[in-house]
Formats: sequence, C-alpha cells, structure tokens
Amino acid sequence: MVLNTNLRCLSQIPPINGGFTDPLLYPNELPWTTPILLTMEVQTVSSRTYGFMVLYDMHTTFFSNVIVDISEKDAGERLGTKANHMAWLAGSLVQERFELAKSFGLDKQQQAHDLFKDHKGIQEGVQYPALQTFEQDWKIISPLLRKALLEADDEKLDEPFEMPGMKMTLFELISFQIYREANCIGQLALWRRLLGYPAMKYM
Repeated sequence: MVLNTNLRCLSQIPPINGGFTDPLLYPNELPWTTPILLTMEVQTVSSRTYGFMVLYDMHTTFFSNVIVDISEKDAGERLGTKANHMAWLAGSLVQERFELAKSFGLDKQQQAHDLFKDHKGIQEGVQYPALQTFEQDWKIISPLLRKALLEADDEKLDEPFEMPGMKMTLFELISFQIYREANCIGQLALWRRLLGYPAMKYM
C-alpha cells in the first residue's frame, strides 16, 4: 500500500528582514499578521514512516538555512565552553544521514568521513572543514536517503539493527535519527544567536 497524503498547514508568521524566522525569538512582533501556506507532498510505502518524512523534509531545508552566512572562524567557536561547535554539529548531522543510508545499501561517504566515523565525538585542536563542504555532502545524500525511506516497506522497517551495546529495529533507528536531527538543528540555531547572527529563517 502506498500512502499518498498532502499536508497543508496554514500558519501566521511575521516577516522579519525579508524572510520568516522563529517567532519565539521576536516576541515584540506579535500578533502575527502575515499568513503563509506551507505545502508538502509525501508518498510512503509504509504508513509508519509518513510522519518521519514530513520532519525529514523540514530538516533537509533547515540545515542549509541554519548554517547560512556563518564564517569559518565562528563555525569553530565554543565560547570557552565544552559545547560542540557548529562545524562539529553540522558534520555529525551529515555523517548520520550517510550512516543511515548504509542500512538501505547506499554505501557512500562524506568528504570528512574520517573525522566522524564510528560516531566520533568532537576532537580538540582539529580544524574541521568549512560548513559549505558539509552542505555539499548533505545535498548529495539527502535525496538518495529520502527515496530509500519513502520506498521502505514494513518488512524492511522491522529488520534488526545492531551496534556495540545497542540492538533495535531499523524503524526504531529512524525514529531516533529524526529526533536527533531536530535536536542538533536546534543547537545550531541557538549558536547563531549566541554568535550574533540573525535567527534561522524557516522559508
């Protein structure tokens, strides 16, 4: 069975600096007055993946929006904390899409694979690639993985997935992956504001 659903969401979000940004960061702009219509079409073989794919498509767009105009210097800034900087967060997001794609037979690597393989954490004193490099690889893997996710049937989703210390189904792995993407993009959006950049635009 193929689930063909059109999602249409009518929202009212204020235009700021020629685009649309997080209203929570601009409380003085309320009440919202500018209606926009967001239309996304998702066709999935399994109904279980429909919600994931709506979020997946959002994340695909938000990734590029959240790193736009960030300088190479600022991408590696940690402001004296132990927090993961923007370059690591971006590279990790890209890496995990490539890793998930392997479960669907897509054996590809991002350019910075060695810095992130085996779910490697941030490394002190390492110069990470420019954000544009990560974006290039994001745009390569995202449509390939999207197609695989859309075509996944229930039998595929129920396949076992194992890694050291963890055992789950592929469906559960996808669930965690989508959650983690939202988490990391949220961290990137916060870094934008902490570093003095305009808020991430949704459109």
